[in-house]
Amino acid sequence: MSLPDSYLSVSQPAEGLYKDKGSKFIGYVFPVKDVEDIKEQINSLKELHPKSRHICYAYRLGFTPEEARSNDDGEPSGSAGKPILNTILSNNVHYTLVAVVRYFGGTLLGVPGLIHAYKEASLEAFAAANIIEIEPMDTYEIRFSYPQMNEVMKVIKKYPIQIVEQEVNNDCWYKLSFPHRISAEIQNAFEKALETF
Repeated sequence: MSLPDSYLSVSQPAEGLYKDKGSKFIGYVFPVKDVEDIKEQINSLKELHPKSRHICYAYRLGFTPEEARSNDDGEPSGSAGKPILNTILSNNVHYTLVAVVRYFGGTLLGVPGLIHAYKEASLEAFAAANIIEIEPMDTYEIRFSYPQMNEVMKVIKKYPIQIVEQEVNNDCWYKLSFPHRISAEIQNAFEKALETF
């Protein structure tokens, strides 16, 4: 599946709280890069809340249905992870993890009550979050000889290209970053610029 021109995610972690019949549900939303990132966040929540009963979560990484997952962490099947995942889908965010920490208050809520509580805690976290639009970027490395510098710089000035790293000698090397949507166009422009030599 091809990358979209842009997508939504959260800019930084946020949290929200929902209470029901003595139980506390603390919702957290995190921007994440990959599964390792998700494991780290869940582990840090376990350290932060050692007395909690459950830490249920859901996440969505890329742009295919297979890259979205949920975990009930011992709650009845479908009562926690699924409603959390639904809030991620309804906010249409990617590369986002939502976790809900539950402290049991002594009264059983039943499956409908749990579904409602996990959904509300997730929505509270989203209400506190800053949702931003992100443009997928590509990185590209280019090698050229010093006399070609002028042609390369013309291309860099023409497009929204950032120079990430560079080595300039007789042989030059640039590591560049630019929006994925114009990746093919930029690569063609560089090929044409370097053909002139």
